[in-house]
Amino acid sequence: MQKLIQRILLPLLALTLGVTTLHAQEVGWTGSVEPLGGAEYELRFEAAIPSGFHMYDMGPYEGGPNPTVITLSPEAGVELVGSVEQRTKPHRYFDQMFGMEIGTFSGKALFTQRVRLTAAQAKVRAAIEWMICDDKSCMPPSDTELTLVVGAADAQGAAAEATTSPAGDESVATPAAATERVSDTAATSGSVAAAETSTTAGTAAEAAPAKDAAGSGSLWSLIIEAILWGFAALLTPCVFPMVPMTVSFFMKSSGKPALGRFRAGMYGFFIVALYTLPIAAIIVITRLVGGDAVTADIFNWLATHWLPNLIFFAVFMLFAASFFGAFEITMPSWMVNKSDSKADSKGLAGIFFMALTLVLVSFSCTGPIVGSVLIKSTAGEFWSPIVTMLAFSLAFALPFTLFAFFPSMLKKLPKSGGWLNSVKVVLGFVEVALGFKFLSVADQTYHWGLLDREVYLAIWIVVFAMLGFYLLGKLRFAHDDEVQHVGVGRLALAIAVFTFVVYLIPGMWGAPLKALSGYLPPLTTQDFVLGQTTAAGASVSATAPLRTVDGKAPKYSDVLHLPHGLEGFFDLKEAEAYAARAGKPLFIDFTGHGCVNCREMEARVWSDPRVLELLRNDYVICALYSDDKMELPESEWVTTESGKVLRSLGKINAHYALKTFGVNAQPYYVLQGRDGRMLVEPRGYDLDVEAFVDFLRRGVEAYRAEEQGR
Repeated sequence: MQKLIQRILLPLLALTLGVTTLHAQEVGWTGSVEPLGGAEYELRFEAAIPSGFHMYDMGPYEGGPNPTVITLSPEAGVELVGSVEQRTKPHRYFDQMFGMEIGTFSGKALFTQRVRLTAAQAKVRAAIEWMICDDKSCMPPSDTELTLVVGAADAQGAAAEATTSPAGDESVATPAAATERVSDTAATSGSVAAAETSTTAGTAAEAAPAKDAAGSGSLWSLIIEAILWGFAALLTPCVFPMVPMTVSFFMKSSGKPALGRFRAGMYGFFIVALYTLPIAAIIVITRLVGGDAVTADIFNWLATHWLPNLIFFAVFMLFAASFFGAFEITMPSWMVNKSDSKADSKGLAGIFFMALTLVLVSFSCTGPIVGSVLIKSTAGEFWSPIVTMLAFSLAFALPFTLFAFFPSMLKKLPKSGGWLNSVKVVLGFVEVALGFKFLSVADQTYHWGLLDREVYLAIWIVVFAMLGFYLLGKLRFAHDDEVQHVGVGRLALAIAVFTFVVYLIPGMWGAPLKALSGYLPPLTTQDFVLGQTTAAGASVSATAPLRTVDGKAPKYSDVLHLPHGLEGFFDLKEAEAYAARAGKPLFIDFTGHGCVNCREMEARVWSDPRVLELLRNDYVICALYSDDKMELPESEWVTTESGKVLRSLGKINAHYALKTFGVNAQPYYVLQGRDGRMLVEPRGYDLDVEAFVDFLRRGVEAYRAEEQGR
């Protein structure tokens, strides 16, 4: 009975649900013939599956869904060698409704059959049956027929096209209709007149106002992180003892509780202003003086150049040593004393200088934290550094105002003691781990090869393992008291730290570690990945490596790589020429070596099988690194409108992104058709996988509609 329901009632139900959209959801089939040498040929059948639908693979499925079936009927003079093979790898999963493991295709699916020709020319008739479904319903089973001509004398490949049609409505390919095919992985030989393209402004789209490409989700994550760091700074020995002292001063010196609350509130306001206004002023002034490009150049230089990154790395190591008790870092005494002397004056001026004194005195503890927050947010964006510093300073100043309004809460604060030194040491270990991120960015942008992924992971594993032993009292510094017993808080934190260490260890053998994708060097830098044979972490492919239209390896492919074993280009002109030849839309990825959000997108969104399939089969990928320091030959330099000469690959790509799309931050994804036209609205940082799949599918649909209208 169950089989009867699945074989009879299920197709009837599918017919009822899908009849209204039957003609709008057709599968397009294309057949072609490729010579293999000698008398052997390869018949290729490619299905173009509508967006939002999936087609079942060849199965077979007893009592399950309708599999894809290709039945071949060769004429005399041609023999079948073997059976039909599905060259596209299906997505396999256990289907609860059918109670079995099934395989499906999305986007495109390729099937092949080898044949041997024993005559001058012969035909092969192919009868194809299939069924497609979406997440809600299935279309009725469909079929079509193709007839391929094998051995066409004056054709390199014979092709036939068909869409869903009644059986017997066949399409026959003749030598006159033969088309040259470009494979997914390599361009065929022969000259192609590539359309002239340009990496100057206005080719792909009209210039738009500058915007943050990181997206609102990224900004909110930065804000949350900044708030957490702000509260963490309060627990440092430089700051924590000053909270009750400062609040008590305001409450006692004012005489009136209401006036004390007002002065404490202004104290918090000035703290926020002292942290936020300087960075805001720098950004605003640079933008007013030189525009978006100057601001982007400054922060891009800070974020990617070897000099500031090595300085930041050294500073973080210096602060970490200070946190471990090697020495004390303080602001110059004359500066602190001068500020403190002004704090005795009455009115708002005295409150301001008192806030300034706090900022200066606490610098040894807050400096590294402020640097971490600020540097992470300065990726060429306008609002992110300002907003994140505002969030940090608000969290930092909040207790001073909160305790002034509710003085009784002061009694609930823990007493200052040795636990503050422990907090400082913990922050020291964190500073060591974060400091290597700066060294890693310089290493990647300049291709030094010093800090590959496994080396970076080894350092982190050792650092956090030592932190765990410190929390358990097995490791002590000179200013630490002996740990007689481990409290519940220490134990819980130690468990969390050692759990993190265990999580890191599989990464030494190629585990993706998606939660840390933004902090770790890319998997392409890892020398060994368990079960795989390439440094990029991709399985060895039987297909030939990607080549440009003139048969050369893509520019910069010796040092630049795409994630997940994907193949693509790193030069826009090469990518555009290949896309025109292949008849595919162009996926432009504005990315960067030091881009945390880019690595997160690649690890969490690109890794989805649907995204990978679309990128691999339906697009030509072009990754444009905006922070790469590779200096190009003089013939490839670009001169800006202001007369500035751009010599490095990263600066040229960044200039193109800013002038063409109004974007100076990464990641930013553009889907481009012929003649540089955008197919759909570009996207920035967004971890919504479904939205990204829809973005790619809409791009394919827009490209096909554009091609049909030509």
